[in-house]
Amino acid sequence: MASLLYSARLRLDGNLEQMQQGTMMRKVKSKNWKKLRYFRLQDDCMTIWYRSKKSGNAKSAFSVSDVETVREGHQSEVLQSLAEEFPPECCFTIVFHGRRGNLDLIASSAEEAQCWIQGLQRLVEVVTNMDQKEKIDQWICDWFQKADKDKDGRMNFKEVQHLLRMMNVDMNEDHAFRLFQMADKSETGTLEGEEFVLFYKALTQRDEVLKIFQDYSKDGKKLTLLEFVDFLEQEQMESNGLEELAMELIDRYEPSDTAKARHVLSIDGFLTYLCSPDGAIFNPEHRRVFQDMSQPLCHYFISSSHNTYLMEDQLRGQSSIEGYIRALKRGCRCLEVDCWDGPSGEPIVYHGHTFTSKIPFREVVSTVEKYAFQVSDYPVLLSIENHCSIEQQDAMAQQLKSILGEQLLTTTTDGRVPVQLPSPEELRGKVILKGKKIGCLEDSLIGRPDEEPEGEDSEEEEEEEEEAEEEILRNEAKKKEKKSKQSLSEELSDCIIYCKSVPFSSFQHSRTHYKPYEMSSFTESKARKLVREAGNDFVRHNAWQLTRIYPSGIRADSSNYNPQDMWNVGCQMVALNFQTAGTEMDLCDGLFSQNGHCGYVLKPSFMRDTETAFSPENPPSRGDSALSLSIQVISGQQLPKVPNSKEGSIVDPMVRIEIHGIPADSAKRETKYIENNGFNPQWGETLHFQVRVPELALVRFVVEDYDKASRNDFVGQYTIPLTSVKAGYRHIHLLSKDGTGITPASLFVHIRMVDLSTEID
Repeated sequence: MASLLYSARLRLDGNLEQMQQGTMMRKVKSKNWKKLRYFRLQDDCMTIWYRSKKSGNAKSAFSVSDVETVREGHQSEVLQSLAEEFPPECCFTIVFHGRRGNLDLIASSAEEAQCWIQGLQRLVEVVTNMDQKEKIDQWICDWFQKADKDKDGRMNFKEVQHLLRMMNVDMNEDHAFRLFQMADKSETGTLEGEEFVLFYKALTQRDEVLKIFQDYSKDGKKLTLLEFVDFLEQEQMESNGLEELAMELIDRYEPSDTAKARHVLSIDGFLTYLCSPDGAIFNPEHRRVFQDMSQPLCHYFISSSHNTYLMEDQLRGQSSIEGYIRALKRGCRCLEVDCWDGPSGEPIVYHGHTFTSKIPFREVVSTVEKYAFQVSDYPVLLSIENHCSIEQQDAMAQQLKSILGEQLLTTTTDGRVPVQLPSPEELRGKVILKGKKIGCLEDSLIGRPDEEPEGEDSEEEEEEEEEAEEEILRNEAKKKEKKSKQSLSEELSDCIIYCKSVPFSSFQHSRTHYKPYEMSSFTESKARKLVREAGNDFVRHNAWQLTRIYPSGIRADSSNYNPQDMWNVGCQMVALNFQTAGTEMDLCDGLFSQNGHCGYVLKPSFMRDTETAFSPENPPSRGDSALSLSIQVISGQQLPKVPNSKEGSIVDPMVRIEIHGIPADSAKRETKYIENNGFNPQWGETLHFQVRVPELALVRFVVEDYDKASRNDFVGQYTIPLTSVKAGYRHIHLLSKDGTGITPASLFVHIRMVDLSTEID
C-alpha cells in the first residue's frame, strides 16, 4: 500500500533507508533528563515511532505531517544548556505545528544526526508540497496501516468493518459487504493495494457534487469549456476572463490528458477543482499582499502578542524564546518584552513578581534578529515593559544595537520630525521599539532635552489604578513622574522613535497635547469602557495615533478577551496570549490570514478618517456595503473523531456559523445534528445573516459533536474575514484548536451574498 502511494514522488535514499533501520539517540527534556530512545521511520515513510529499548512495543509515535521544521545544532534552550557536554553537530530539534512541545535529540555522531536531519527535511518538503489529492491518498494510507492488524498488506472484511468504525462511518453491514465485494476484483476475500483505493472511492462517492456537475453537463459525463464557463459565471460569481480561467482550471485539475486536450472537465477533475485552493472559500488573491502598504502605521490592524515570552499561565508558567519564535512564525508583528534586572549586569525577561521562569534579554533579541522577517518583511514592534535600573537599561540598548544592527530603527526614516507615522512599506525590515522616552522626538533630533521622561505606568501599576477616578489618576501620574526622575537611560531612550509611551487622560487631551508618534496602552476593561462611552471618539483617535490593548491582570490562566470589540473602534495593537487556543485566537488568526499573512491589515476607509462619524455601537442607518449573507451547509467530509472519545463511538456532527463584527452584526446560527456520521454527513440547511458592516466582520465555522446530556465537543473550525469569502460552491478545510490543518476534514457549502446597501432603513 505504501509503495503504491509513494512511488511517484518519494524514492528511498540512503538517509531514509538508515532511518527505517532505526537509530539510538538521546531524547532530552532538561539538563538532567537525557534518556536513550530507539527511533525508527516506519515503512510508510510518514510515521516515526520510538521506544526505550530495541524490543517491545512502540512507546510513542508522530507523523511527518505534524512536523513544521528541523533545527540543527544548539537551537533550543535545552540544547544550549548542554553545549559544553555535546557538540552542535550531534544535536537537532524537531519542531511541531501548533502548540505541541519541541523534541530535542542528540545523536551519537554527526553523521547519524545529518542522516535524520536531511531525511526529515526531505519528508517535510514532500508533505508540504502535496496537493489535495495526494493528501487524501496519504490519509487513506494512514488508515490502511491502522486497520491492517496483522500487517500483511491486505484487509479482510472484519478489518474493513473495524476501519469503518475508526473512520467515523456507521454503515449497514450488508451495504458495506456489497462495497467490499465490488472492490475485491481478485476474489480473494481481501482487499489490497488498488482494491482498497477502489473501495475507498466507492465509500466516498460525492452524490451532492455529481448532482451539481450534471446540472451543468448536457450529457452528464463531462463539462465542455462553455458549460464550465457557465458554472463559473453563474455559481462561482467569477467575472473576468472566464474562458481563459476555465482553460487554466481544466489544465490544472483534469487528470485525463485526453480530456485536457479537448478542453473538457470530467467529474474527477470537477471534484478535484472544488477541493483545491481555487475551489476553497478563501479568496486566493488575498493570500498575497494585496492592500496598500504605503499608509501611516495607525491605519492598520497589527498582529500583536501579550507577554510573548510565556508558554503557559501568567504565574508559574515557563518563559521561553520559543514563545517569540512561534509568535513570529504566525505572522505576529508586535511582541512584548518584560525586562528586569538580572545577575552579572545582564537584563532578564520574565513576568515580574511571579514564579515564571526567566530568560536572558540577550537571547530574546537574538531570536528576534533571526526570526523577525522570515514570514513577513514588514516592521516588528517590540513593546518594552521596562523595570530595569539605568545600568541594565544601558546594557539593553547596547545589546539591541549590537545584535540587531541595521534592523534597529534609531532615527526617523528621513531624519526629520514626522507630521504623521511612516508606513509599513517605508519601515520594511525594521525593528521599532515602543517604550518611555526622555523629552520629545524633536529634542532627540535637534539636541538633548532637559525634561525627564513622561510615560505610561507599567501594566501592573495601571491595572491597580484602573477603577480610580480621573482626578486621582492624574494626581497619581504626577507623583510617579516625580518619582521617575533620572529613572530612564538616555541610551535606551534614544532608541524610542515612533512609539513613545504616554499616559492617557482623555481623547481631547491626546488630540491637544500629543504627537502622532506617541501612543497609549489600555487594559481590556478600560478599553471596553471607552468603547461604550465614546465609541466615535475612540475611532477618530485611532485614525491618527497608535493604541495598544492588553489582557486584564486577573487573567492568570492566560485566557483572552474578545479582540473584535477593540478592532471595532480601530485599535491597532490588540495584544492576545498567543499560547492559549480558543475562539479569540481563531478570530486573530482569521483576521490576519488575509493580505499575505504579513501581520498588517489595512483598516476600512471609514476608520482612517479623523472626522469619521462611524461608531460601532451606533452605526449609520444606511451602510455603504451592507449585505445579505446566505450559507447553505451541504455536507461534511472525513470529520475527525473527538480526542479521548470511547472506542467505537462515532460523532454526531452539527455546524454553527458565527458572525463576529459590530454588535448589530454579531450572530450565531446552527444546523441540526446528524446522528452517527462523521464521514460524509449531509445537512442541506441554509442559514441567513444580514451584515451592516462587512468590512469588520469575521465568519467562524465551527463543527461540534452534539451531546444532549453535556457540553458539545469541539471537532474543527475555520475563521475568515467576510471580505475574503468567495461566493458559490466552496470547500472549507477545517482547522484544529491549535489552528493547524486536519486534512482531509472539510465542509462543503454554497455561499450567496446580496448587496443591501440601498435597502436598509
